[in-house]
Amino acid sequence: MKSAPFFLLISILLLLSSCEQKPAIFKEHQTVFQIGDNPAWAKKIWNDSNWKRRINLIPEGEIFWSRTRIDILKAPEDFQSYVLQIDPYGEYEIFWDGVLIGKNGNPGKEAELPPEGELWVTYQIPTHLSAEGTHMLALRLSNYYFPDHVGYYEIEIADYEDLLTDLLVKTSYMHVFAGAFLIASIYFLFLFLNNRKEYPTLIFSACCFLICGLVLTVFSKDYVPIHYSVHVIRLQIINSFLLGISFLIPYYFSMQFPYPRRGLSLIIYAVVLISIWLVNGHAFDYKTVSMTLSMWCFSFAVVAHGAYKKIRGARLVLATLLLSMAVFLASGFVVSLYTGLGLILLGMLYLLTLNMKAQRLAYERSLVRSTRLRLELLKKNIQPHFLMNTLTSLIDWVEETPKKGVLFIEALAKEFDLFNQIEDQTLIPVAREIELCRTHLEIMGYRKEMQYTWEEVGIDPEQKIPPGILHTLLENGITHSLPQEDNNVRFKLIYVSDSNCKSYTFLTFAKELKKRSDNKEGTGLKYIKARLTESYQSNWELISEPADHGWKSVIKIYS
Repeated sequence: MKSAPFFLLISILLLLSSCEQKPAIFKEHQTVFQIGDNPAWAKKIWNDSNWKRRINLIPEGEIFWSRTRIDILKAPEDFQSYVLQIDPYGEYEIFWDGVLIGKNGNPGKEAELPPEGELWVTYQIPTHLSAEGTHMLALRLSNYYFPDHVGYYEIEIADYEDLLTDLLVKTSYMHVFAGAFLIASIYFLFLFLNNRKEYPTLIFSACCFLICGLVLTVFSKDYVPIHYSVHVIRLQIINSFLLGISFLIPYYFSMQFPYPRRGLSLIIYAVVLISIWLVNGHAFDYKTVSMTLSMWCFSFAVVAHGAYKKIRGARLVLATLLLSMAVFLASGFVVSLYTGLGLILLGMLYLLTLNMKAQRLAYERSLVRSTRLRLELLKKNIQPHFLMNTLTSLIDWVEETPKKGVLFIEALAKEFDLFNQIEDQTLIPVAREIELCRTHLEIMGYRKEMQYTWEEVGIDPEQKIPPGILHTLLENGITHSLPQEDNNVRFKLIYVSDSNCKSYTFLTFAKELKKRSDNKEGTGLKYIKARLTESYQSNWELISEPADHGWKSVIKIYS
């Protein structure tokens, strides 16, 4: 996925290049409104000086009119035609200089007839009415489904080919943009499924998916017919996507750059976001801007704290946040929203790559350390001191009791055979590890002429553990223990499991323990920790401490 940042960056640049501003060909004046229905209000010349600039409510779906004076700054050239694009709430008839140029639905009959028409409709302006100068746009409307949405529309006049081309180019770029985030979302979701403890990866995947959904929902209007009665549902979906994005991005940064009272601040921030999302009713533009700015401010504060603490990667992410704000101040909100989100996601991706690199290096170091310790352990088992003592004991047994000497040889051969079979494996059945321990006790019983006893409680033979860790605990118990009065040293292994943890408790029952002259960690414990880290990363715990009966070691492996 190394090409993902480059792919996202290219998508952002394409988005910026698609938003190049062209010279204006029209100027829109104040829109005025009047409740009632008079066909004469469609005329170009009509005294509308007493009309209202704003109407808050249209009762019972009554007919109302709007009039907007428009100046055409440049007449169309030969074989060129202008089109008018408008998206008012309601069903309407549209007049240009008193001429009906289009109809969208059945104004005034919405309570009787099913919904007809759609938002974002384009109408051709007659060529003979497109001359340079002043013109009048009049709409005869009714908005039965949303009587409090009066005047919620934008007007755009452009050359038909330019409008069509710009629409196709912008839509295609945005779908490339959405596709980049969809691919990233799926990829990092699979990474999380392979390692379910990496929650930042899941959050990044969710952010990418929400941004993809946001882009597709916003631009769905360009190819999915939407009646104004369901337009609010679309806006609610958009705000819901943005709510999730506005919370997850700062939450992600808070995980990467921890700070005091993180949980409390996130709860307060979530309450603020939900309040914005719920309280402001249909003020969707206000909610969008408020949630976006809240997200940026919270993220900036978290990342700035990380930069102050000199946490790795914080400065670069802080730079991307500042760059996103510069884009916001230098361009329109729509462009800055998607560009800013893209830049912020690049910063988040950078942090993920840093973490993945650190994990890979730590894993490689763990493997190197584990290999070195395996060699140390192997050397310890075949070192001259061990071999000389074992061979000396073997000679004595062969001379005094040949039959037991043969059993001694067979036990020694079996231990080396078992050890050679398992030392290169990452995990082995615990039954094989116990077999190795029993064989070692048999050998040490011959060597030291002591009685060693092995006990098990609750063992599940199918469970797997790293090889040699119980054997190492056993060897430590033998080396550092003195026998009890009956010349016996007893070992007991207890296994307990629940939904969150698997626990192995290794008990050594001896008269007393030989105390070390220093507090340095021995090779055996280093080997155990390296093996546990290799297999379970940080999801383990090792407790090794003296007890009344001798020594107690507990290995906990967390799910």
